[in-house]
Amino acid sequence: MACVLNERAGCCVYGSNGTGGNKRKDGAGVGDDAQTWHGRAACRNADQDDLFGDGAAQTAAKAVCADCEVRLECLAQALDNRIEHGVWGGMTERERRALLRRRPLVASWRRLLEIARSEHGQRVQERLHTRA
Repeated sequence: MACVLNERAGCCVYGSNGTGGNKRKDGAGVGDDAQTWHGRAACRNADQDDLFGDGAAQTAAKAVCADCEVRLECLAQALDNRIEHGVWGGMTERERRALLRRRPLVASWRRLLEIARSEHGQRVQERLHTRA
């Protein structure tokens, strides 16, 4: 299958570049196997126009992200790389811009999001433990 380049995302969104994995325009590997988060994304086979649309299309794209197992990784990539277009990790470009404005000094969004996820999980466990 041929690589389908999405200029807005800057990467091949599905298919193969002939080397067994997908590549971004900058040449970095994206991959579609189980070892990379891209291959496990809920949107990996979605119509890319839906992921990079406006209005109702954004709402539909966010719904795809809602239960995605790699939502954090996707959002972190968009924030760390300042990707401007489309829904990534359940957030629209407007939502990501607002977040970037509020936290301009974040060096690694992935690290920050992983810490936040861990702390949230701990708080949930504490609440469950106190109720028992």
